[in-house]
Amino acid sequence: MIIRIAILAATIWPWLADPALRAEPATHPGAWKSPYAQWRHGPPREREYFPIAVWLQHPKNAARYKAAGINLYVGLWKGPTEAQLAALTKAGMPVICHQNAVGLAHRDDPIVIGWMHGDEPDNAQPLGEGKGYGPPIPPAKIVADYRKLRAADPTRPVLLNLGQGVAWDGWHGRGVRTNHPEDYPEYVKGCDIASFDIYPVVHSKAQVAGKLWYVARGVSRLRKWTDGRRIVWNCIECTRISNTKVKPTPHQVKAEVWMSIVHGSTGLIYFVHQFQPRFIEAALLADEEMLAAVTRINRQIRELAPVLNGPSLPDAAKVSSSAKDVPIALMANRLGGATYLFAVNMRDKPTTGRFEVTVPRRTMRGEVLGEDRTVYVRWGGFYDEFKPYDVHIYKITEPPSP
Repeated sequence: MIIRIAILAATIWPWLADPALRAEPATHPGAWKSPYAQWRHGPPREREYFPIAVWLQHPKNAARYKAAGINLYVGLWKGPTEAQLAALTKAGMPVICHQNAVGLAHRDDPIVIGWMHGDEPDNAQPLGEGKGYGPPIPPAKIVADYRKLRAADPTRPVLLNLGQGVAWDGWHGRGVRTNHPEDYPEYVKGCDIASFDIYPVVHSKAQVAGKLWYVARGVSRLRKWTDGRRIVWNCIECTRISNTKVKPTPHQVKAEVWMSIVHGSTGLIYFVHQFQPRFIEAALLADEEMLAAVTRINRQIRELAPVLNGPSLPDAAKVSSSAKDVPIALMANRLGGATYLFAVNMRDKPTTGRFEVTVPRRTMRGEVLGEDRTVYVRWGGFYDEFKPYDVHIYKITEPPSP
C-alpha cells in the first residue's frame, strides 16, 4: 500500500510535493493523557470532556448556556461572590474565576475549577479617572502573580487570556509596547492555560477584517511559545460586539471553531457580548439563528471529544489545495478503527482538496459528518470541494464485507 500511495502521488498528484500548496501545520503530538490530571480540583479528566466556555456571563443564564452545549463559565463580574457561586452550583456550571477571598473560601468546592489573571495584560492599561492608558503589565509581573496564585491554591490551573497582539503584529493597542513579540514567550510562563482573543469578522482594521485565519495564527503562535508546556485555548466571536454593520455568520463561527481546534486549541471561550448599537450582555442568547448554530457546533464537538482528545497522527493523511493561495488545514486522528480527518479551508475562496490517506485497504468509505454524504478513498486517495471557509470532517471506515 505504501508503494501504491507513492506511485499515486508521483503520477496523479505531482504537486503534492510543492511546499506552497501544503496545509498550514497542525498536529497534537504524542499519546493522549488528560492535561488536567495534575490538578485535584481542576477541569474534568474524562476523555469525553472538551472545554466549551462563555466569557463573563451572569449566572442566571447558566442553564440556558448549558442547553446550548456550554460546559464552563470563565470570569464573573466583580466576583466571585457567594450568590454567584450558589447560582452556578444550582445550574451545575463550573467556573474559572478570580482568586479573591470568596473564591479561596471555596477551595474544596468543585464548582471552581480554575483561577484567572485579569484580562489582556499585554494591552495598554487604563490609568483611571480619564487619564488615558499606560503600558502593558510587564511579563515579570504576570509570572510573579502566577506564583502567588499557585501558592494560595496549587490544586487548580491558572488561566491567562491575552489580547490580539498574539495574532496580529500591527495591533496598536499595546501602547508604548507595540510590536514587542518577545514579550509573549515570557507572558505564557505565568499560567497553566494560555488563551487569547481576536475577532476578525467584526474587526475595525482592514488588515484583519474578514481574515478568519488570524484566529488560527494566534493558536499556532501560542503553541509555539508554550512549547507544549502549557494548555492552549482561544476565544471565538459570535456577535457583532461593537460593529454596527457586520456580525459573524454561523458559517464563519464554525470555521473559526474548527480552524482553532485543527491548529491545536484544546478549549474554546465564546465571547457573547454586544456593545453597539446597544449593550446586550447575553447577545448570543438573543440571536436565535446564531444560538442554534453554536448549539450544533458544540454538540458535534462534544460527540467527537474522545477523538479530539486522542493523539493526532501527522503521518496518517496529507492534503493539498488546487488553489495555490488557498491552504487547507488538516488534522488526522484515529479511534475505534476509524480514521477521522478534520479539514478547514483557510481562505475566503473556493478550492479543491486532494487527500492522501494511509489506509489498510484499496477502497474505504468516508462519511462526511453532518453533511449526509459519502466519499470513497481509492488507492489511498480522494478529493473534495471546499467553498470559502468550508469545514469538512471525514470518518473513514472499512466498507462491510460482501
